[in-house]
Amino acid sequence: MRKILIAVDLQKDFIDGSLGTKEAVAIIPACVEKMKNWDRENVYATRDTHPENYLETFEGRHLPVKHCIGGTEGWQLNKDIAPFVAPDHIIDKPGFGSLKLADLMKNINQIDPVEIELIGLCTDICVVSNALLLKAYLPDTVIRVDSSCCAGVTPELHEAALATMRSCQIEVY
Repeated sequence: MRKILIAVDLQKDFIDGSLGTKEAVAIIPACVEKMKNWDRENVYATRDTHPENYLETFEGRHLPVKHCIGGTEGWQLNKDIAPFVAPDHIIDKPGFGSLKLADLMKNINQIDPVEIELIGLCTDICVVSNALLLKAYLPDTVIRVDSSCCAGVTPELHEAALATMRSCQIEVY
């Protein structure tokens, strides 16, 4: 069984940038420790990626804070996280969930069955979106979320997202 780790949106803007929180900053050491123990070949990351005109998009009108604009410093993976992810294992995504990531995991699973673990930000937006998408694409695959390596927009929303994932047979620990 191939074990894959997916680091969701561990980017500067979500950690200590325009949408950063103390909870996001606090999980980085645990994320680094976890990533040290994974074979780099099995580590993937997503990057929230928006255009310069983000504020004119549907999402931007509902979350009017410029963040993760492609090519900017805030869009980059956190400097402590980046060394653990091969450049060709980074998936840029324009929204909360990534169909490209789900397709990739489905294709890998057809060749070599996988178990998938997710960590990252924000638990209640992009982590839950990708976990549920992966579960829909791979209903018989073990999908796990390490809650100690995730942070939500607020602690309450973090807990709510974890409860939602548990309800959908995603292992949360």
